[in-house]
This record gives sequence, C-alpha cells and structure tokens, in this order.
Amino acid sequence: MESVLRETAERLRDNYPYFHPLYAGQMIKPPHPVARAAYALAMWINPNNHALDGGRASSAMEKEAVAGIAALFGWKEFLGHLTGGGTMANLEALWVAGQLKAGQTILASSAAHYTHDRISGVLKLPFESIPTDNRGRMDCAALERRAAQGGVGCVVATLGTTGTGAVDPLPEILRLRDRFGFRVHADAAYGGYFTLAENLGPEARAAFDTAGEADSIVIDPHKHGLQPYGCGCVLFRDPAVGALYSHDSPYTYFSSDELHLGEISLECSRAGASAVALWATERLLPLVRGGEFAAGLTTARAAALDFADRLREDPRWMLPLAPELDIVVWAPRAETAAEASTRSRRIFEKAAAEQLHLALINLPVTLFPPITYSDNLKHVLCLRSVLMKPEHAAWIPEILNRLRSACV
Repeated sequence: MESVLRETAERLRDNYPYFHPLYAGQMIKPPHPVARAAYALAMWINPNNHALDGGRASSAMEKEAVAGIAALFGWKEFLGHLTGGGTMANLEALWVAGQLKAGQTILASSAAHYTHDRISGVLKLPFESIPTDNRGRMDCAALERRAAQGGVGCVVATLGTTGTGAVDPLPEILRLRDRFGFRVHADAAYGGYFTLAENLGPEARAAFDTAGEADSIVIDPHKHGLQPYGCGCVLFRDPAVGALYSHDSPYTYFSSDELHLGEISLECSRAGASAVALWATERLLPLVRGGEFAAGLTTARAAALDFADRLREDPRWMLPLAPELDIVVWAPRAETAAEASTRSRRIFEKAAAEQLHLALINLPVTLFPPITYSDNLKHVLCLRSVLMKPEHAAWIPEILNRLRSACV
C-alpha cells in the first residue's frame, strides 16, 4: 500500500496549482479544510444517500444542508436535494419542466451553459437559443418575440454565465412568464452564492433578489460553496413536483415511512459524504449576510472590480464587458480580430511560463468597437480570469506584474 500511495502521490504532481492565487483560469476553488475533514470522516462509513438504509445520519444532514441553501432564496417550503453536480441538477429541473410542459421548447441564452442544449436532447425536448445583449445577458426583447410565438415550456435564466459571469435580467424574464405562462428555471450553478455578496451592481442584485420567484433553482456547492467535487443542488419552489418521481422499489425503502431522498431524485446511489461535508461547512460558516462565508464572496467580487479597473486604465488592453461577479475578460488592443486573437494566445502561453494560469474565451467581435471588420472574423479570442479565491484580492498587483512580463 505504501508503495502504491507513493506512486499515486507522484502521479498527482502533474496538475496545475489550483489552490494558489496565481491560478485564475477556471472555476476551481479549494474545498474548506472542514469540508475535507468531514468528507474523509464520513468515508469511513461510506454512506449512500439514495435511501435511509444506506445513509441514515447523512440523509438527515443533507436535508438540513439543503434547507440552508433554500433559505438563501427565501424558501421554507420546497423540494430539493443534492446531486452529483450541476449537470445532473439542471437535468432534473428540465426533466420536471418537460413533465409539466410536455413537448414544449426549452429556451436559454446563447451564453448559457452548453449542457442545457445537451440535456434537452437527452430529454427529447426542443431547444432554442436566445441571443444576448451587448453585456452577455439574455436579450429580453428577443425572448418576448419568441415567447409570443407560443410553445415555450421553460426559460433558463442564467445567474452567472460560466464564460463571462453575466447575470440574466431575471425580473424581466419573470414578467414575461406572467404573460406567457412558461416555467422559469434559474441556473445559478456558478453564481448562486453571490446573493450573499454586499457589492453587486444594482441589476445583478435585482436578479438575485428575485431568484426565489423562479420555479426551480440550481446551485453548485462545489464551486463557491467550498465543497469537494461533485456536489450540486436542485431546488423546486413547489414541493408537489415530488409526485412526478413516484416509483415502486419496495426492496429499497423498507426501513421507515420517512421520506427517502431517492424518492425525489432521478439519481440512485449518491455519496452521503458530500452531504456530511456540506453540512459541516454550513455549521462552521453559516450562509448569512455579513458572515465570514459572505465576506469571501464580497472579497472575490472586489478583486474582480479592482483587476478590471486596472486593466481598463492600461492602454494595452480592451475590456468588452464590466464584471458582474468575479470573472474578468479582456483582450490585447489591436486593429483586427485576428491580431487581437493571436496576441491573446501568445500572452496566454507566456503567462503560463510565468506561472500565471489564465483561460481563453471567444467573444463576438461586435463587443469590441475599436476593432475593424476587415478580416471578417466573427469572434475575438480573449483572456479570461476567475478571481474566486479571497486571496486573489491581495495578489492583483503580482498578477498584473506577471501579465506585463507576458506581454514582452
């Protein structure tokens, strides 16, 4: 065992330094130490939260932890549970929408996560993309035109796109729901916890403040919730949708008449250790405004604002969008999309050599007024950073220093 574990440790050295503030590429946030410890503790039992028979204590802890997340949106009466991740959580939300609005179309913005299109295909539901505005948010005028044509079963409002962190205008989408009768699913897998942040812009604040009016919500504790992978959560405002999950498995549910989590879930076996880790984290860091957990989100948002301001003051860069959460996207100033894209790729590679790890993203060329259209490219390859660790705030000057070195 010792030999195998040494070899395992050696193999694991081949990774990016996800824990470090100089890693700002993807949405990877180290689990809190209490989450790691609680997860490891639960793994001595290895509970399965599909049924009380497999995880009696961990099932109770899951219900308490999920209630803590639901309370973020003002929900006391709801139906919800943890999942293996955001994809499965979104699948459940769209599956319920498909059951209630059979055969009707799912709509999401062109900036929404690609999983919604795939999930709709799995569920055999029609899917259509709605264009975005010049801030990367769903264009509600386009949504209204499509909704007026009829046949819309559910609109996915993304509260924090994974590309740019844009927050769809949920209050306007909810008003259109009142007119046209479609369901609204809030995909807050990435951004949901930001409802606790104290420094959101007014439009993002309005979106999070009305999230509780959505029919379903997804949030990923394994993103900003300080949890190990994989841990997603799906919530439904109307507990009555639980009747859609009805099935008969008497050999599984025999230990009590209490609700088994498997009776309200499409997944069967699920790691009870995920629930234990989340429960312990919420006990240590309550999900309340003004608390330590909320302060971490406020700090991440402040880091993004600081970084964006400094980039904007530097004539070498173009910022197509102001950050709404903690994602910043920018590109080297250039006369054509091709030139800017080539420079972005080169800077990305040189920054990695400086141990500054960023990401790349394609954005429409129309977001960059200084660029000419002579090369006929529709997109600009941009640099992207996710400043989701509280330590990022103190490391902005060093990140900028290494970025400048990569420009040489």
